[in-house]
Amino acid sequence: MPLRVVSLHGHATRLSKDGRQDAGQLCMAIRLIMQKTHVKSLVITGASSGLGLALARHYLERGATVAVFARRGELLQALATKFPDQVFCYALDVRDVPAVQNAANDFIARAGVPNVVIANAGMSVGTLTEYAEDLDVFQQVMDINVLGMVKTFQPFVAAMRAKKQGTMVGIASVAGFRGLPGASAYSASKAAAISYLESLRVELHGSGVKVVTICPGYVKTPMTSINAYPMPFILDADEAARRMVRAIERQTSFAVIPWQMNLVGRLLNYLPNWIYDRLFVNAPRKPRVNS
Repeated sequence: MPLRVVSLHGHATRLSKDGRQDAGQLCMAIRLIMQKTHVKSLVITGASSGLGLALARHYLERGATVAVFARRGELLQALATKFPDQVFCYALDVRDVPAVQNAANDFIARAGVPNVVIANAGMSVGTLTEYAEDLDVFQQVMDINVLGMVKTFQPFVAAMRAKKQGTMVGIASVAGFRGLPGASAYSASKAAAISYLESLRVELHGSGVKVVTICPGYVKTPMTSINAYPMPFILDADEAARRMVRAIERQTSFAVIPWQMNLVGRLLNYLPNWIYDRLFVNAPRKPRVNS
């Protein structure tokens, strides 16, 4: 049976009759095949920087069509310039229901129902309940990190159900495992996101639509660059994106990245409150936006 190697662009390269071929050409073809992704089109929110940008680049480099949602349209355009004919740019805020729905409808009309929708947009900032000026920050964090996820998924659910396929991916955080002092809004939002995603997963069970919850630990992004404290097991954004894509492709229902943070999270969950309180009462805290 003759062997064929299909390149990224779909061109077949055949072995010669005597079974030999230039090693460099063969290795290049194999590398292109390995880089391909079964995900043909997807949507990513918060795609202008950090983890969202790294995820977008990962899929774009493997030939996917990507709809990028973010507030900073100029950064999205820069990505579109680098990957012409692959990027659909939508400058919007995930809190804006009409904007998100219009973008979703436009993308479906032009590129079809996406294989994957990644709700990645998030906000992380220090908050303290005792300060009245932080109340608006609490609202923003919850609106973006929780309701923004709901508003991102909603326009795509019916279309995915109709096709009986697709994957909804929510980026939560290990910060949602237990409440962190000085980050009450962020921890609460990520805990809510984890519970929401679990509810959605069960609601869609048997529909052909999968739900993947990803809880990253520390990732090198603009969001973590202001943290003036040690961040164990921190990952580069590109490496974190690579591991997340692997979890998405496996359709893992719940993934903690990196795996070391899974052990840390499990340990924290088992700690009695009195031990947890003593350990974390003086823990370093993320700066407040109003401090």
